[in-house]
Amino acid sequence: MFTANTTLMLVATFLPFLGALVLLLVPKGQRKVFEYGSLAVMIVSFLLSLPFWFGYDRTSDAVQWFAAWTWIPSIGVKFAVGMDGISLLLWLLTTFIGPIAIACSFSSITERHKEYYLWMLVLQTAMLGVFITQDMFLFYLFWEVMLVPMYFLIAIWGGPQKLYAAIKLFLYTLAGSVLMLVAILAIYFLQHKTTGTYDFSLASFQAMAPVIAQQTKAFQYLMALAFFIGFAIKVPMFPFHTWLPDAHVQAPTAGSVILAAILLKMGTYGFVRFLLPILPGATKDLMPWFIALALIGIVYGALVAMIQKDMKKLVAYSSVSHLGMCMLGLFALNPYGIKGGLFQMLNHGISTSGLFLAVGIVYERRHTRMIADFGGLSKSMPVYATIFMIMTMSSLGLPLLNGFVGEAIILMGSFQAFPWAALVATLGIILGAAYLLWMYQRVMFGPITPVNEKMEDLSMREILYFAPLVVAAFWIGMYPKPIMDVMDAPVRKLVMQVNPGYYAAENLSARQAEAAKVGFRGMEAPAAHGTEGHEVPAETTHGGGH
Repeated sequence: MFTANTTLMLVATFLPFLGALVLLLVPKGQRKVFEYGSLAVMIVSFLLSLPFWFGYDRTSDAVQWFAAWTWIPSIGVKFAVGMDGISLLLWLLTTFIGPIAIACSFSSITERHKEYYLWMLVLQTAMLGVFITQDMFLFYLFWEVMLVPMYFLIAIWGGPQKLYAAIKLFLYTLAGSVLMLVAILAIYFLQHKTTGTYDFSLASFQAMAPVIAQQTKAFQYLMALAFFIGFAIKVPMFPFHTWLPDAHVQAPTAGSVILAAILLKMGTYGFVRFLLPILPGATKDLMPWFIALALIGIVYGALVAMIQKDMKKLVAYSSVSHLGMCMLGLFALNPYGIKGGLFQMLNHGISTSGLFLAVGIVYERRHTRMIADFGGLSKSMPVYATIFMIMTMSSLGLPLLNGFVGEAIILMGSFQAFPWAALVATLGIILGAAYLLWMYQRVMFGPITPVNEKMEDLSMREILYFAPLVVAAFWIGMYPKPIMDVMDAPVRKLVMQVNPGYYAAENLSARQAEAAKVGFRGMEAPAAHGTEGHEVPAETTHGGGH
């Protein structure tokens, strides 16, 4: 049964699609109608999503606002929706980024406005649908649908090599999707063989974990690898990342923002929602390989970013490095690592979106993204230089900004699980600071040329769509507790699913620590009540403590 809250969730999710249907009836020449109409729809969708932030029960690890309606009963498919804390945060990030992506398109999109904004609205609903679905069939449907709008956004409104980039994106993602579908169907038929029922619900798939653990190692590894490759392509992890730089460079600014902020998070979300809880045993066995790929991605992405001459390509390769950090945290399989990975997913969506917007600003004015073509912009564009600096510092993890918190927690979790990997990951953080500061120094403080002296600073519209990102960067960096509270219960549930021995060991350590404290207090008692003027020897005290 659909409650009022569930209905509101569905309205916020499908409102962009309904807006696209309405705008479909508007004649092509009405540019302002498409611009402001789509922006209004995105803003309303965001406003409708805000009550869920305040209404979420942070003490529960259950799926909230759950509702299910029988859709295709013959194969066990239901239209099932709901959210836990993890999906809620990513759902809110999507509604938050939507209006920004529309607002930054007003001056950069100069043709075929109707089609552009229709595809943007359809893409928004597809992305939101991924995070609320509680049915594997429905999840796969949304997962595939969101690929179509992104393909056209790049292929029609992209750069000179747009068709190459769009086809590469489509083929890579389709290959990963097919592998994921094979794994879904294999578990689906194993479920029918075991229970005699057909059920695509996410809960039933996660409940199959003990049954899957009883299958052969070959079966478990094949299923884990199928899921892993499907999600690793979307992240993207090394060596499945090669589609990303081309897609980012050729995509329009809004396309790059959505790619970085939301679409890449689909892969990390898939790991958390499917691979880890459904195949925990195989995941642990293959963990050394997964960790190695994450570490290679961190260092490789940073090193390649350092040699880029194109600002947009530099930011694209920084995403490979930063998402490698997220994956390192998730694979730690402890609360610190998983929380840090999830937290950094949100941070990356904010900081990297800001960097892509900043690159898009100068590209609209100069039609070049080459670092060597700029210099001295801090004199001609002081407001732009200030905002660009904040987004740069956010991305490299400056304290008091959002990136610092996520990186620190990831390092805590990874150091607890595998200290050597945390040590390697710090190299990526150092290199990240190097390439970002080097880019900023050359663009903002390099030798100024006459053409750069005449560049206009940010307009009010540009300041307004940057402002939410700046506020979010400072708010999350200085007060991350609300976001951490939302993660607490679902992360604890996930750790118990994939690493049940963690909390047993933690409780044992806590009991040992408490016993040590009791012993320490006991050993202090003789000194407090001993014979006046006599001191208890240190050796006696130490022995009494044990």
